[in-house]
Amino acid sequence: MFTAKDVMALRELTQAGMMDCKKALTECEGDFDKAKDYLREKGLAAAAKKASRIAAEGIVSSYYSSESGVAVIIEVNCETDFVAKTDDFHAYVDNLAMQVGKENPADVDALLAQSAIFAPGLSVSDTLNEMVAKIGEKISIRRFTRYEGVVDTYIHLGGRIGVIVDLEAPVSLKDNAELRQVAHDVAMHIAAARPTYLNREEVPEEELEHEKEINRNIALNEEKPKPAAVIEKMLAGRIEKFYKEICLLEQLFVKDTSLTITQVLEKASKDLGANISVKRFARYEMGEGLQKRENNFAEEVMCQTKA
Repeated sequence: MFTAKDVMALRELTQAGMMDCKKALTECEGDFDKAKDYLREKGLAAAAKKASRIAAEGIVSSYYSSESGVAVIIEVNCETDFVAKTDDFHAYVDNLAMQVGKENPADVDALLAQSAIFAPGLSVSDTLNEMVAKIGEKISIRRFTRYEGVVDTYIHLGGRIGVIVDLEAPVSLKDNAELRQVAHDVAMHIAAARPTYLNREEVPEEELEHEKEINRNIALNEEKPKPAAVIEKMLAGRIEKFYKEICLLEQLFVKDTSLTITQVLEKASKDLGANISVKRFARYEMGEGLQKRENNFAEEVMCQTKA
């Protein structure tokens, strides 16, 4: 009725997914023009409608290869928590994490343009279109971070929080059980303690001045205002506390609050006979900063039946 070349030609003409083109030609009994109209009516129109929806649910997933020393965390959004919990969605996001790990795209646009290693013959963009058609919701790849070296990842609350950490350590130790435990402990700590920066040197001057201004105004607005010298001394103490709250290396370790993260790393360095430190990290909290839509479970189920 039609050939693989017909499918490719329809795909190039319409930019629709490979499987969508094959289905269109099947439904239209090989009629090329009718298949184009079919895709416009069933595919492109539906995609345009979905593109305007809010996708603020989803999951954070990870990928790690001990062989290559590559780790990835990725956030992919959908419209409802109902879909975010499905096996199909989880499997798809896991595949995207693997794609980033193995193919190292520069950004999301580059990722979408790559050939999908988990779906031969399709681009990642094609697979995304197919998932939108299958699930019936808008899906968007929001962000990813990829590190290579002595790395680890941690996913918390079923994909609500994801952490990736990159240690400064001899590559020869990357498979050492004690070092792997330290890396995992630090990743778990980051998930729980929510540090914003690695150390105080990374804190922007504007943010520091903003924090000082807030605390200065609090002191000046007290019923019994303190002398300027006392306020400045008090500010110094509060800024030290501020650093300990937002800087990873100065935070108290959640598994043993008698130690700071710096002390945890110093102990690991002594035990392993090598300098161990944190080079960088990233922490994703699913949906942070995205507009949320108000909905309830019953409405989500109805959305599924109408898609």
